[in-house]
Amino acid sequence: MYTGKYVFAQIANFIPTRQFKNCVRRYSGDKHLKSFSCLDQFLCLAFAQLTHRRSLRDIEDSLKSQESKLYHLGFRSVICRNTLANANKVRDWRIYADFAQILINKSRKLYANEDLGYDLQSTVYALDSTTIDLCLNSFFWATYRKTKAAIKLHTLLDLRGSIPVFINITEGRVHDVNVLDDIIIEPGSSYIMDRGYLDYKRLYNIDKSGTFFVIRSKSNTVFHRLYSHPVDKEEGLRCDQIGVLKNKKSYQDYPHKIRRVKFFDKENDKTYVYLTNNFNLPALTISKLYKSRWEVELFFKWIKQHLRIQKFFGRSSNAVKTQIWTAISTYLLIAIIKKELNIRQSLYTFLQVLGINAFSKTPINQLFPINHLQKITPPDSKQLTLLD
Repeated sequence: MYTGKYVFAQIANFIPTRQFKNCVRRYSGDKHLKSFSCLDQFLCLAFAQLTHRRSLRDIEDSLKSQESKLYHLGFRSVICRNTLANANKVRDWRIYADFAQILINKSRKLYANEDLGYDLQSTVYALDSTTIDLCLNSFFWATYRKTKAAIKLHTLLDLRGSIPVFINITEGRVHDVNVLDDIIIEPGSSYIMDRGYLDYKRLYNIDKSGTFFVIRSKSNTVFHRLYSHPVDKEEGLRCDQIGVLKNKKSYQDYPHKIRRVKFFDKENDKTYVYLTNNFNLPALTISKLYKSRWEVELFFKWIKQHLRIQKFFGRSSNAVKTQIWTAISTYLLIAIIKKELNIRQSLYTFLQVLGINAFSKTPINQLFPINHLQKITPPDSKQLTLLD
């Protein structure tokens, strides 16, 4: 019989503790504390994410029921919901944001060789946002509408492994296009965006930096064709044109040539028009690139369904951001473990099995015997594309 570490303790072993402590010191997170360190706080919130706890009381009751095991799980303090609530309220959320960035860098290295599904060596990012609705009476600081509160998660997703490399949490009223000013553009990469990010001045800045973009055009875009390339209509392509923007203001903001690709999606009976500054890729690859933007939608759907980012354990801005960043860190930590242990099951299956076995002493890689594992099918099979 295996008498080693509990599954949750094995997960905690993958936390780069030294780097985590550096983040804590940077913001004096443990200053003047006698107990319940930032690491204890992180472990509590990670436990809540893995085991789907619904409230602070739920977290407290679940961990106290295993009180004799807490030390061996990695906790060094008694767990009390009031202490956790206060920590979420006052300890700087940037501790966990910085730590998530460390995990992001590690994840990207592990997934750097993932296949994108088309022949492209450069990094491809998908940019989008999701809105999380909140109660205006409880979250008055998250301004959105007169009778509604909300926050937005602006996310830049590296499509190799579905790794979120940039996340900005804002009030719900902040327009998506503004986040383009906060992103550090990576020359040579490709950025895939929906038409909510169509701002020609900002796109021109991307173009000048030696970076590519593919963005869906709006219906009122006035385009002057200079010449066309032949297309294969059997593949769904309708046109591949080089031209300039005809509207005076648009041309002032983007005075260079731009490429326009029109694609008909037979499956959905819908026509899409894309604008791009990449003149070398085949038109069909341009349409496939935009289609891959769906991965960021799947990412949002996945984390909303399987992580605790819609029901919050605190009402302050700091508590909300702390919970979101620890949720993202948990997602990244599980992705790292999955890759390093060469677990072939989907991230959904992996997360479910870890949550169920948190207090068992089975080695993680033995939780997935190849010949006997019954495949767990999530409610939406599309989620299987994440980190498969």
